[in-house]
Amino acid sequence: MNTQPASPHRIVIVGGGAGGLELATRLGDRLGRRGRAQITLVDRSRIHLWKPLLHEVAAGSMDVDRHMLDYLAQARWHHFRFQLGTMDGLDRARRVVRIAPTHDAEGRLLIGGRELSYDALVIATGSRTNDFGTPGAKEHAISLDTAAQAERFHDRLISACIRANAQAGPLRPEQLHVAIIGAGATGVELAAELHHTTRELVAYGLEKIDPGRDIRITLIEAGPRVLPALPERLSTSTGKLLTSLDVQVLTGARVTAVEADGVQLADGRKIPAELTVWAAGIKAADFLKDLAGLETNRLNQLVVTPALQTTRDPDVFALGDCAACPWPGREHNVPPRAQAAHQQATRMAGNLERRLAGRPLRPFVYRDFGSLVSLGQYSTVGSLMGALIGGSLFIEGLFARFMYVSLYRMHLHALHGFAKVFFDSLARMITRRTEPRVKLH
Repeated sequence: MNTQPASPHRIVIVGGGAGGLELATRLGDRLGRRGRAQITLVDRSRIHLWKPLLHEVAAGSMDVDRHMLDYLAQARWHHFRFQLGTMDGLDRARRVVRIAPTHDAEGRLLIGGRELSYDALVIATGSRTNDFGTPGAKEHAISLDTAAQAERFHDRLISACIRANAQAGPLRPEQLHVAIIGAGATGVELAAELHHTTRELVAYGLEKIDPGRDIRITLIEAGPRVLPALPERLSTSTGKLLTSLDVQVLTGARVTAVEADGVQLADGRKIPAELTVWAAGIKAADFLKDLAGLETNRLNQLVVTPALQTTRDPDVFALGDCAACPWPGREHNVPPRAQAAHQQATRMAGNLERRLAGRPLRPFVYRDFGSLVSLGQYSTVGSLMGALIGGSLFIEGLFARFMYVSLYRMHLHALHGFAKVFFDSLARMITRRTEPRVKLH
């Protein structure tokens, strides 16, 4: 008679963004702690940073080192395993995920290619900026998909200011000009943050630069208004504030090429720029397209059922920006927002427990709580919707700012619990008073 205990259920989660890391943490606490399941999280980076904060890292108003989370530490604290690497294939018949070899910063092999077996696979790889194949975009524009990209932009911004302050000759037409392509939430928030942080930066001894005269921020949007996916009233209020900050807003302006010294528009105009950020459009990772025969849409998103299972394999799930999740009663899918990933992680944690117990899965129902856009030191605007108020309500100012910060605190609470979040927040409030208000390196 075989008395060996059954091997634990193997759950592999690919992608440690907002949804993937929250899911791994919940499952580790509920199942991994008790040995009921073996939870493995796979990500190409060693650290996690909440993606909506990347514009603050790029502008220099946030030090990434103070807000990043080490996956290995989180895995130890919450009873799951972490594997560094990038998914590059899937064998559904064998139920195996293939992980590509990982190299260090010098190009030397760090970890060889390997395979991870699963009983349930969750793909939560998020989204990437979609440059729509625009000539020069990959070579001359910086996207804000990762902390490394945001820090790269910030380093180039500081270097540009130091160079301009040291040179003897006049500034070139594009020098100290920043072009931001895409006036969605990321583009708008970055423009407002840059207006503030560039002035703070210049105040630290760069006396030859006049921010009002020398630094120009241009926000370029192909649609008819800023924040085209959000309510018009919110867009109008945001547009007026950006104009008051001397941000040049160009709407109805389609970009045809990005060059080293500026952006070319379809109407023949060229916008001079030393630094260009591409923040227009998103898509899921290219490797998801036709992944092992799974159904995808034109944005490479995996098409899922209401229970977040892929349509062609009930053992493979998807959540967050990489999932095309139906939204009953709406013409489009669940929008790619942090609140959606948070809600899906909560539902999927419960569903994977139900699956382990042999019970039917419950459908995911998205609850839209509205949209919030932070304009840095100047304002926060947004709309609250749905179950909160039984309709929609336009909000701005301190209350909107409080709600915006609460979204991040909700993410931290899901990862760490109330006590750690409270004391960490208190410590940051104290140390913030003794530090520069903009990152200077």
